[in-house]
Amino acid sequence: MKLKINNKYFKWGLTAFLVLVAAIVFYYFMFHNSNIRAVFRMMINILMPVVWGLAIAYLLSPILNFVENKLLIPVFDKLKFKKTSKKNSIIRGLGILVTAFLFVELIYGLFYMLISEIVPSVERIISNFDSYTNNFTQWLNKTLEDNPEISAYVIKTVENYTDELEKWLETLVPNTVGLIKTVSISVLNLLGVLWDFVIGFIISIYVLASKEKFAGYAKKIAFALFEQNTANTLIKNFRFTHKTFSGFLGGKIIDSIIIGILCFICTSIMKLPYAVLVSVIIGVTNVIPFFGPFLGAVPCTILIFIVDPMHPLNCVYFVIFILILQQFDGNILGPKILGNSTGLAGFWVIFAITFFGGLWGVFGMIVGVPIWAIIFAGIKSFINGKLEKKHLPSDIDKYEKLDYADENGFHDYEPPVKKQKNWKPSIFSKRKK
Repeated sequence: MKLKINNKYFKWGLTAFLVLVAAIVFYYFMFHNSNIRAVFRMMINILMPVVWGLAIAYLLSPILNFVENKLLIPVFDKLKFKKTSKKNSIIRGLGILVTAFLFVELIYGLFYMLISEIVPSVERIISNFDSYTNNFTQWLNKTLEDNPEISAYVIKTVENYTDELEKWLETLVPNTVGLIKTVSISVLNLLGVLWDFVIGFIISIYVLASKEKFAGYAKKIAFALFEQNTANTLIKNFRFTHKTFSGFLGGKIIDSIIIGILCFICTSIMKLPYAVLVSVIIGVTNVIPFFGPFLGAVPCTILIFIVDPMHPLNCVYFVIFILILQQFDGNILGPKILGNSTGLAGFWVIFAITFFGGLWGVFGMIVGVPIWAIIFAGIKSFINGKLEKKHLPSDIDKYEKLDYADENGFHDYEPPVKKQKNWKPSIFSKRKK
């Protein structure tokens, strides 16, 4: 006897089975989610080189496209090479070689700057910390000598914190073994990350070599699993997501490099201490939209003040310079590089930074704006689609002063003109004949 799929009892049994499986999965997820998280974490750790490879390939893809389209293809066209698969393979190989070389040079330059400039600056800060502390103490005594009550309060506060620091150091000595163990684990984790990064870089080369095929496989799967209109919409949304992410992150990195260079030039002209370290901090924090320059300016201002508290005008000049630099970046340089890559108003930018920063920390503050831009665009598209089905306008200007709508169209709100009680026309309100 053959099993009939269309049998209603079979359908009921299959539905009951699926409901039971869903209930078991839901129960396991609710009360044993720690095991799920552990398995998920283990899978992420195993696949971390692949994650690094995909991330590096995604970041290097625009550079590879630029090298191929602007440099290699025009050269090969001038040399009158025939359009063959061999020619495309040669162009792709040379493009990957140039892109990988530029990437390695960038990593080398960052490490060189870190070792040759930033590390000595940090070492000088540590070695001269006692003199900086004495300078700050002298400035504090000189400032508060005319205010004995405030001076006594400050000295008492400093003494309390000093006592707490001494207690912490006393408890730190017995825990030296634990501290060494923690440092050793951190070093091993760092070596593991570096190893994953190296393997990921090798994987990224293979991904770049066949990036069109990977995109083709994804489109093929989309058309196999979904209807044609749904697959087209899905591909369109992925293109928008890619355009938003690559445009924002790539532009923001270029913008931050320019801001860091400008900061180094200006701080060197103003002869401020630790110009390289300050410029690196300002450039790195500038990757965070809106709040970045201010987050970087706070520790830099404190550092400049502690180094030379007898000349507080240096801090004032630096703060004024950062405000001018932020205005230049926000109103001139940023729009020139980024354009309107996100399409978000200022309020939504602050909202995205605050929300995703609270979820994922600094990483959320960096990627929060493009993520929210994609979510916002999806909500906007959904709302506009609903309005189009109801034959209503989607332009926001139509709704700003809207009072009500009927079959005759939209009607704006007009506040009624109120007349005062016992109002009588005066002789001046009448026109003379």
